Amino acid sequence: INKKFKKTNLINCMERYMLHLKNNSDYTRKMANTILLQSRDLAYGMNLILRDCRISKKYIELDTSVPQAFLDDLVKKLSTIAPLDHAKHVIEETFEKTDAVSQGRSYFNDERFWECHEVLEGVWKSIDGDEKKLVNGLILVAAGLVHYQKDEDETCISIFNRALEKLQHSSGMYYEIDVDRVKSLVLDMIKTKKISTFAI
Repeated sequence: INKKFKKTNLINCMERYMLHLKNNSDYTRKMANTILLQSRDLAYGMNLILRDCRISKKYIELDTSVPQAFLDDLVKKLSTIAPLDHAKHVIEETFEKTDAVSQGRSYFNDERFWECHEVLEGVWKSIDGDEKKLVNGLILVAAGLVHYQKDEDETCISIFNRALEKLQHSSGMYYEIDVDRVKSLVLDMIKTKKISTFAI
């Protein structure tokens, strides 16, 4: 009973982190699943969850839940893949709308699409009407690129189609984001089936 209690207690004290390992360009998104499996092997026996791996030009992004006390041990084990650039503690954050959109744009341009999605979702929850559809469309573009980073192109294209539906009545600038340019790039990727990241 004591062992079971200890294990339950450790699971309950897990914290979620996005670990960004440095990608020195040796790693491509085609290797995301392989690196996820390798990470799980390296962390074998540790009480944690390694749920996902996404690869951008700059980062190998690992989505994990781990007791904070074990975080340094995990980073040390993963350093055989690549050194840590930074760890982001995932907690619910609230920003004023202008700051949130700016933060989301910054994450997008740093190819941290999952975090972009999360920040913009906070904006989406607090607005309505056409603006809500526009922000939902931007969230879906980021979500599509999350799948692109996992080498899931069909899923990415499917989500891009949903994004365009949400963006169809939007145009012009939204804060500093050129909505027409986003729509044009996404439409081109849907037509050509050639996906690439871009800045907004």
